[in-house]
Amino acid sequence: MKIVIGSDHAGFPLKAHVIETIKALGHEVLDVGSHDAEPVDFPDIAKLVTGAIQNGKAERGVMVCGTGVGASIAANKVKGIRAAVCHDVHSAHQSVEHDDVNIMCIGAQIVGPWLASDLIKAYLEAEFSTSEEFRRRVEKLHEMDRERQ
Repeated sequence: MKIVIGSDHAGFPLKAHVIETIKALGHEVLDVGSHDAEPVDFPDIAKLVTGAIQNGKAERGVMVCGTGVGASIAANKVKGIRAAVCHDVHSAHQSVEHDDVNIMCIGAQIVGPWLASDLIKAYLEAEFSTSEEFRRRVEKLHEMDRERQ
């Protein structure tokens, strides 16, 4: 799978480890920034990450900021994006299996490298359920996207 990754300055220190983990799991990485610890606004990075998913350059994304919250808010403003903050393995897996999440957001100030690796593994190994109840619910999310002005 091709995974797009982005971080703001607060997430930058953890981003290299996240990239290594994704590659070690056999996936390709598209790094859209930031590329140093200089201050950058997370909405700008979210546009790059979500854009790569929308235009088919990546199948899923990972965003790293201080808490993951700002990244999630910004990404969820974009049509077709379902982003979730995941700081535990169960949520990282279930967000894909039940909600077809396409961007996982993690907080570098919340999780360390060891947990980040476990989160990424759970997220990337998860597949959207074939269960009718989850498919129905995600279709309702698609309907909400189509209703957006």
